[in-house]
Amino acid sequence: MKLWLPVLLTALLVGGVSLPALAQSAVRPSITSHHDGQRTIDEYRVNGKLYAIRIVPGGGNDKGAIYFLYDDNGDGDFKRVDAPSVPVPDWVQND
Repeated sequence: MKLWLPVLLTALLVGGVSLPALAQSAVRPSITSHHDGQRTIDEYRVNGKLYAIRIVPGGGNDKGAIYFLYDDNGDGDFKRVDAPSVPVPDWVQND
């Protein structure tokens, strides 16, 4: 009957140790912003590697939708993605 207490404590200890490890594994990009005429351009990098460019079109009546140029495999070929965000690709994280 008293076996459940050590098992419960062990499970809590293992779970508590793994949570900080999971939180540290999240990759955070470095974002550099600049203005190009009416647009704002945000460059997303991890480990110095550019993987995404966020384009925010200019003001006035010509406002367009925000979009990304995204390199999903590291070949330097950026494709347009109409989405609110893009993931950090594996090829950037593996170095």
